[in-house]
Amino acid sequence: MPLFYQHNINQDTKLGIWFIEEPESFFLEKVPLKKDVSHPFKRRQHLAGRYLLSYLFPDFPIEEIRIADTRQPFLASQKYHFSISHCGNYAAAVVSTNSRVGVDLELITPRIERVAHKFLHEEEEHFFNEDYALFLEQWGLRGRVFQEFLTLVWSAKEAIFKWYGRGELDFKSHMKLEGSVNLDGDWIKLPFVFDKGRAVHLGIEGRIFEEQSLALAWVLT
Repeated sequence: MPLFYQHNINQDTKLGIWFIEEPESFFLEKVPLKKDVSHPFKRRQHLAGRYLLSYLFPDFPIEEIRIADTRQPFLASQKYHFSISHCGNYAAAVVSTNSRVGVDLELITPRIERVAHKFLHEEEEHFFNEDYALFLEQWGLRGRVFQEFLTLVWSAKEAIFKWYGRGELDFKSHMKLEGSVNLDGDWIKLPFVFDKGRAVHLGIEGRIFEEQSLALAWVLT
């Protein structure tokens, strides 16, 4: 069974990553297929994400999932709060009985450096291109580690976008890394400020899976 990773965040909240290697028929035994998902690969991603919800919480009512105007999935009953992310052959999900959540999974590639200006606040850009880059160059770590951290920040902002759930967010101005980044075992703690009329301080948890070239970030409140 290709459950790649599971993290029980607390007694009410679980997170998991599924490595997708099963045929579509495996997931269809438990997961209903949306009619508007036509591409075979996207369909397997879709099914795997929803299968993972029921793996984490066996009584999760998959058939009750609805899609908001912002394209975010939700349960009208709010029995569970959840978030799903797909990335290549992986699907990630976080599910909670009582907390708003968001999760994002991203592949780490050199392309992140070319698109960073689209999601970094000017203060974040200065940090990455000046202070952090200089530090890494001194230790000969400019390439891969730089890309990992950039991807983790992008993933964190995607997780915040899903946590917010209402769309119409500017990744550069509405969410900003602010404060010291700390390591806690395998996890990286990223302090963010989300501000769309009222500042909300969020503690994002992130992790790098180096062998799989994956960056994972999640948030709950």
